Amino acid sequence: MIRVLLVDDQPLIRSGFRALLDIEPDIEVVAEAADGARAVDLARTHVPDIALIDIQMPHVDGIEATRRIVADPTLASVRVVILTNYGMDEYVYEALRAGASGFLVKDIEPRDFLHAIRVAARGDALLAPTITRALIDRYLTQPPLTSVENAAELTVREREAVVLVARGLSNDEIAAHMVISPLTAKTHVNRAMTKLGARDRAQVVVFAYESGLVSPRAR
Repeated sequence: MIRVLLVDDQPLIRSGFRALLDIEPDIEVVAEAADGARAVDLARTHVPDIALIDIQMPHVDGIEATRRIVADPTLASVRVVILTNYGMDEYVYEALRAGASGFLVKDIEPRDFLHAIRVAARGDALLAPTITRALIDRYLTQPPLTSVENAAELTVREREAVVLVARGLSNDEIAAHMVISPLTAKTHVNRAMTKLGARDRAQVVVFAYESGLVSPRAR
């Protein structure tokens, strides 16, 4: 059962997402919140698999709520998925840097929304990879902030896997690209995450760009 915490300051938005989730046999909404501070409290109480958090809220916004959840060692298993609108793109990269596992736009199709929740729960791939690449292209223009020392610890195959994760590929797509089995691809990704100290694939993406393994303009 995938346990979800819904966080949005608009009751209508929350009720809409809840209506979609409640009819799914493998998903349970364990709590709702209207602001980031309450979201952190409820996350500590329920320890959901997914915290679905609006990026813009009064008092404590989604980015700060994400930071607080990710910083709490008792919530290490919680994956934060940010809800955003088109036109709010400048905040999404900051949310990923804060530790979010991915993001969804609010006008997503219901089928895609449910699929994304399941993908996030298993930690298989960063959400909306095409949009993620576009965001990084636009907003990651400053010099790299991450030391390349950790990158030097990666094997050639692990480095290749990191680059492909940063380009939005799933484990199956990485396997096809590298001509290896999906299990081997997953092993390369997991070992790279361990060496980099990455909490999830979203942090691998941030590392890849900030360390210079991937150029913001590369394709």
